Amino acid sequence: MMEVEEGNFDEAYDVYACMQCGKCTGSCAVSLRSDLNIRELMRIAILNENGELEKHEEIWDCTSCGICTVRCPRDLKPAEVIVGMRSSLVEGGTIPVTVRDALESVGTNNNPWGRPKSKRAEWLEDLDVKVKNISEGEDAEYLLYIGCTASYDPRIQSVSRAAINVLTKLGVDFGILGEEEPCCGSEPRMMGETGLFEMLVEDNLNLFDEFGISKIITLSPHAYNTFVNDYPECAKRLKEDDAEIPDIELEVKHYTQILEELIDDGRLDGEMMNEFSETVIYHDPCYLGKRNNIFEPPRKILNIIPGARCIEFDRREDRSLCCEGGGGRMWAEGTGTGERNSIIRVNDANRDGATVIAVACPFCLSTLEDARATAGYEETMRVMDIFEILDEVLK
Repeated sequence: MMEVEEGNFDEAYDVYACMQCGKCTGSCAVSLRSDLNIRELMRIAILNENGELEKHEEIWDCTSCGICTVRCPRDLKPAEVIVGMRSSLVEGGTIPVTVRDALESVGTNNNPWGRPKSKRAEWLEDLDVKVKNISEGEDAEYLLYIGCTASYDPRIQSVSRAAINVLTKLGVDFGILGEEEPCCGSEPRMMGETGLFEMLVEDNLNLFDEFGISKIITLSPHAYNTFVNDYPECAKRLKEDDAEIPDIELEVKHYTQILEELIDDGRLDGEMMNEFSETVIYHDPCYLGKRNNIFEPPRKILNIIPGARCIEFDRREDRSLCCEGGGGRMWAEGTGTGERNSIIRVNDANRDGATVIAVACPFCLSTLEDARATAGYEETMRVMDIFEILDEVLK
């Protein structure tokens, strides 16, 4: 069997249970414009055809959206098999240059964007509100985990500032880590760098323990997913290998869950907002929806905004069309040709009469923003994070 970090492919992913039905490939939106064929990759894993992997550049086309896992009638995890295959390629050094550079940047700069760690908190400079910095000894109930993309990408930094403004207005007791904030490790893990991910988990859990952090609010569904689903499993494995892992339990919530709680507690309602006379269509992020079944909180928030006419995509919730931003695809161009999913998505939104596409993920915001410009909707449509909408309408 092909060796993976946890053992062999059958032990790690139970690939022998695959009956080659093809539902994984049939449900994969990327496969429509790429050679990515998940059923074939599952077959390679089953037959232990190690030498075949290097021939399959399309392994890097996978966005790790998780739809293949949702659709698998045997409850297997084909997306994780692809991560395991990427791990084999990383170990062998046969990976795209852009992926290599991103992984090296995480190791040296603590972010995949090639930016210095000292610049991580520059987005704070234009803020008019005082923000607690937990790394400087200030106490707060929640750590607001900003993440790499929302710290460095100029467009996404707007979401970080909106989050600070909104949570401050709503009286949430939170702080940040500023320059001390680490990379969560989600994208290195999905790109197959298991060793780097394990190092980040060990370092980050010790950092959280040092600063007394037990409650975290994330801007990104990718950070949410890795903190909730990947960290406990990885920490358990590291402890078995005698790594120094603190005994802390993290309570992690995506920001839409916190806002939903504020609505339920009567601390956020439409009377606190100005009119928002827009037709709003919500795009479900894969890592919030397909991977974690969080569908209602974003919709509950949007539906209390006065003046907003909320509509839905035909492909929504666990059928939502992936924007192609996850799984390391921000750093891997991929082999696909033809129309990108993000272009299809903004065309669908335009057809349905939307003037605002609401998102709750930095990668979705980035890909759909680019697609809006490419498709020529800059004058007729906006792509906005839910935090940006609230920042605009809150009195």
